[in-house]
Amino acid sequence: MKILTVLVAMLALITVPAHAQMGGKRHQSDDKKNDQPEKKVDDKAYKAALERIPEPKEKYDPWGVARPAEPAKDTAKKPKP
Repeated sequence: MKILTVLVAMLALITVPAHAQMGGKRHQSDDKKNDQPEKKVDDKAYKAALERIPEPKEKYDPWGVARPAEPAKDTAKKPKP
């Protein structure tokens, strides 16, 4: 009886993580049939959302904070010695 209990507990420990990874769904083919029509609607909404984003006035520089500031350029020419 003790061996049977240990075997059942080991079987439960092996199958529970596998079941959790599957998300509890056994038939995933039914979900794929329903996703196609919604994808077309999502693509249209995505493109419409991209058009609503305003264009930035100046170019964004993500490394601007890491770089040292550019030195001021001299507009006056120095005479050559």
